[in-house]
Amino acid sequence: MYRMTLDITTLPDDPELLKERIAELASELDSLSSTCNELASKNDSLSSARDMLASKYDSLETEYKSLEEKFKILQRKFFGRSSEKLTVFDETQGLLFNEIESGAVKEPENDESVQEEIFEKTVVKEHSRRKCGRKALPADLPREIVVHEMSEEERLCLYCSKERKEIGRETTEELVIIPEQIKVRQHVYIKYGPCSCDDFLASCSSEIIKAPAPKRMIPGSIASAELLAYVAVSKFVDALPFYRQSKIFDRIGVDLSRATMCNWMIEAHEKMISFLELFKDVMKTGPFIRMDETTVQVLREEGRSPSSNSYMWVALGYPVRNRPLILYEYHSSRSGDIPCLILEGFRGYLQTDGYDGYNRVVAQNGITHVGCMAHVRRNFFDAAKANKKEGRAHKALVYIRKIYEIESQLREKNLSDADFVRQRKSAVIPLLNDFYEWLIRARNEVIPKSSTGKAVNYALNEWHKIIRYTNEAFLTPDNNAAENAIRPFVVGRKNWLFSNTPRGANASAMMYSLVESAKANSLEPYAYLSFLFSELPLASTRENMMMLLPCFITSEMLGRKSSGMRGI
Repeated sequence: MYRMTLDITTLPDDPELLKERIAELASELDSLSSTCNELASKNDSLSSARDMLASKYDSLETEYKSLEEKFKILQRKFFGRSSEKLTVFDETQGLLFNEIESGAVKEPENDESVQEEIFEKTVVKEHSRRKCGRKALPADLPREIVVHEMSEEERLCLYCSKERKEIGRETTEELVIIPEQIKVRQHVYIKYGPCSCDDFLASCSSEIIKAPAPKRMIPGSIASAELLAYVAVSKFVDALPFYRQSKIFDRIGVDLSRATMCNWMIEAHEKMISFLELFKDVMKTGPFIRMDETTVQVLREEGRSPSSNSYMWVALGYPVRNRPLILYEYHSSRSGDIPCLILEGFRGYLQTDGYDGYNRVVAQNGITHVGCMAHVRRNFFDAAKANKKEGRAHKALVYIRKIYEIESQLREKNLSDADFVRQRKSAVIPLLNDFYEWLIRARNEVIPKSSTGKAVNYALNEWHKIIRYTNEAFLTPDNNAAENAIRPFVVGRKNWLFSNTPRGANASAMMYSLVESAKANSLEPYAYLSFLFSELPLASTRENMMMLLPCFITSEMLGRKSSGMRGI
């Protein structure tokens, strides 16, 4: 602070002059005081501005780190490995261990159990090595035997001219592919004329009779059950759009347009409405359903622009243990009304991701909602890849990996349901409790908007649903089965891009339901669809139709289709 100094020896002795001098000094002092106050005010303003800039800098730095994390996640998603497994570097030199050694993130002293778990050795169980070489060709494929013999002259002994004896045979095999075998099944109806007896002539009966035509999926068309199955499998299993199939048929001399095949699928769908309703009802009789959804574009939908997103919903039900039915349903919306429509009448467990659209059906139907540990893991995995110098995300992955190890080890024991649930709870609940306490601590230590912070908050928000899988043997920690079921649709969508109309989207949903349910029950899709399209027109009762559902069909019931067209 400025301090005024005054030389007393220079002051005048005259009182009047002294007063004037004092007044001058007082005025000077006031001026200096005012200047000091102004400077102090400016200093306060500068200090406030500095604090504001510091706060803004911290906010921008946080936002920058968040955007950098998002960039790294997107960069890995588009250009990196799609697998969520840690790399060899992560597993051997992983940043989790760097975190502990460097002390960058200090954990509470009472977390020793997890620290020991991190350093425990991984025991690789004994296993039988896979036999090297080619797999044998299927024994039930037809075989053409070609015998290679030496001539009589070549079999003679060079020294005594006697014929050498056969002592065995050596066999090798090669696979022969014959492009799609096409044939025409010609139906010939023998017509019978009138009888010449008096009673017939008097009866006015029909003069010409013939055998009734067999019932078919699409009467009056050239589409046999085998051809319908082939077209459906080519598109909905092998992801070949109809226009590509049309070109393939054209190469072998068959004129079959894209529009014709599309109409066949739509007609087949409309003939199977009752069967699909039964399919849906039976799917909901099990104790457990998984659900997921993905986008689909429909060009010509009333009241909506062609660029609007519609949705394909998938639900997996288990009416028979380990034999699921997979239902695909097209809807123009992703609202919470859709699960209510699909799950109408269902009571049991529903496993989904964290999408809020499922909350309404859970509340209305009294359903027990189960969460997905895989989504929790995925968030932490993305955070670990985006923040290699941070260790918390890797720590979460250690917890989750141990949870899955326990689940896998118990599944391999083939325990009864009661023993499985008891041993699972005994082994995994303490670990889940430790994980939950760690998440609570981590929430207070990480930036909420960071990828790790978002992963922590997601896990805590879903926690009460995630831990419910421990209550039943048929429940699993994640909803991966539903995601795996919807993946074939996503792969197909990359090829055919969109549906033209809602009718086409509904027909596609039906075909995906059939082929994916067949695959889930270890049925060859072409064989199952050929069987279904042959038998369904003959099924006259609900009980007859029920026995055609994939969960009640075995491979032995289908056999191999050796004639007609087969998808390769």
